[in-house]
Amino acid sequence: MNAFTKRFLLGILTLMLLFSVESQAKKYKFLTSSVVPAARGFAQITRDNNRNYVIKMKISNLAEVQRLDPSKLSYVVWMVTDREETKNIGQVDSSTKFMSKKLKASFKTVSSFTPAQIFITTEDDASVRYPSSQVVLTTNRFTN
Repeated sequence: MNAFTKRFLLGILTLMLLFSVESQAKKYKFLTSSVVPAARGFAQITRDNNRNYVIKMKISNLAEVQRLDPSKLSYVVWMVTDREETKNIGQVDSSTKFMSKKLKASFKTVSSFTPAQIFITTEDDASVRYPSSQVVLTTNRFTN
């Protein structure tokens, strides 16, 4: 085989591997929110080489947290594990650095715990250990 054919076949193989990894990712849509009805998005869960769970989220039309009633300081992302434990896994920052004028946000984290559900609350402190009652977005329970 000549060099061009080898590079072409390598490129095809690389594309096939990328698509096979993407097809293994599971996407879970967020349910329609009564707090921010225009908000739409999904959580995508994959496994990394260390068998941890990679959790990525993309959200659009998420109002700035200070504009909600009652006003809060941050959106906090929570994960319910397969053992029914609720874990604070991070914060969605609604500042202009992370959200565009179109109110888009993304989030990414890694966890060794097996996720069973993802939800977002509004909080006055991003480091809280227990979620408040104002759930902004949630997924259904995951079935593995």
